[in-house]
Amino acid sequence: MLSFWEKKNFLKHDLIVIGGGIVGLSTAIQYKELFPDQSVLVLERGLFPSGASSKNAGFACFGSLTEILDDLEILPKEEVVALVKRRYEGLLAIRKRFGDASLCFHPHGGFELITQQELHAQERLAEINHLLFPIFEQPVFSVLPEYENFGFGPKVRSVVHNAFEGELDSGKFINILWQQSNQNGVKILTGAKATKIIPDERIVEVEGFNEKIHFKATKIAVCTNAFAPSLLPELDIRPGRGLVMVTAPLSHEIPWKGAFHYDKGYVYFRNIDNRLLLGGGRNKDFEGEETTDFGINPTIREYLFGIMNEVIFPKNAPKIEMEWSGIMAFGADKRPLVQKSHPNVAMAIRLGGMGVAIGWQTASELVNLLRET
Repeated sequence: MLSFWEKKNFLKHDLIVIGGGIVGLSTAIQYKELFPDQSVLVLERGLFPSGASSKNAGFACFGSLTEILDDLEILPKEEVVALVKRRYEGLLAIRKRFGDASLCFHPHGGFELITQQELHAQERLAEINHLLFPIFEQPVFSVLPEYENFGFGPKVRSVVHNAFEGELDSGKFINILWQQSNQNGVKILTGAKATKIIPDERIVEVEGFNEKIHFKATKIAVCTNAFAPSLLPELDIRPGRGLVMVTAPLSHEIPWKGAFHYDKGYVYFRNIDNRLLLGGGRNKDFEGEETTDFGINPTIREYLFGIMNEVIFPKNAPKIEMEWSGIMAFGADKRPLVQKSHPNVAMAIRLGGMGVAIGWQTASELVNLLRET
């Protein structure tokens, strides 16, 4: 039961942001900077961000060669270029805003392991470089001349290098967003699960204190990604769970650094403090991973173990020390969904597993929509 003071001081705000991940916090920060006198509240269902913002692999990437080729099967060339540009400019924006040191950003580049099945993709390498030339003004992809010292298994027939990708620390990114939110006077409530939006009354219903608590706002921003359909059922959103594993420290030094892609980008790995971070593989069970329930899919776990033992460390595979899952959101294509659902309710969701790259940028687009309200 709420007190007089709680009802008087805590329930009414100018903007309520539902979702305290990268997009939600970025939206709150940018809105508050535009309107410093307005009150902004962020409601986060978990103790930490609940989707993938602090559970991802920390890839500062915009798409491997085979991923871009797959996108061209679905979208026109102009849309694919626009999507890559959006992601790359998003990465540049957070680096400029927060600094590489604060993000623990490392420009080690991106690498895609090519097997016999993907060798044909290299034949289109020059074509894709030409397609992306307006963004980068120099070739993005090149075949790595020497990779034998990486120690990969015989399935790897080639490695394609991307000079513009990097890695960051997802936890440090969230910490920076928390700090900036606090400095700007944004209020954040964790453990506040929004269960309903009443658009005409601009009310967000939250579970708490064994009762339904009604927060009221002038504007509402939905940034809950895969969880958005629970609030707006009409949305075209498919959740996608992703598994991530980290090994114990290796007894020998890992001979490579960078953001590595495998199996058309569905599998990814990197070197963290001389540990292997390995994740992905949802293409082995799309149906099973189309869920908002956290958990470990044994089929995918076994598939990733096989890659670690046969492809990455064929002679001396380390032991897994920890594993977890995150929840992403997908749609008919990989373009984020930034739009209004009602005059005072707007959303920025469906980031397609690219929240690190486009989270800040997508939040900017959402803030522009909210300004028009």
